[in-house]
Amino acid sequence: MLLHTGWDRHFGTPTYAKGTPYLTGKAAAYLIQAGAVLVGIDSINIDDAETSRERPAHSQFLAAGVHVVEHLSNLDAVPPTGARFTAVPPKIRQFGTFPVRAFARLP
Repeated sequence: MLLHTGWDRHFGTPTYAKGTPYLTGKAAAYLIQAGAVLVGIDSINIDDAETSRERPAHSQFLAAGVHVVEHLSNLDAVPPTGARFTAVPPKIRQFGTFPVRAFARLP
């Protein structure tokens, strides 16, 4: 599941870190129940890191084995169906967060 919010238009500006879109714990639970195996978003964090120390989306996704990809861009170019998304991580062990090479093959 790739979440296109349009927030990537603010990347590289102070606005990118303020008032960002995020998922609620209820939305995360819904996506897990629906069978998501990866959830990506075009904002700085999938949780509300600005006003809360809680991380309901991260906590639920990681406990369920669902991968999280943040800071995506150009999701407006990815069609609603038919594309194949790939996020290739570097060979690093015991890291909590790291960059990936993310790309979509369009139909």
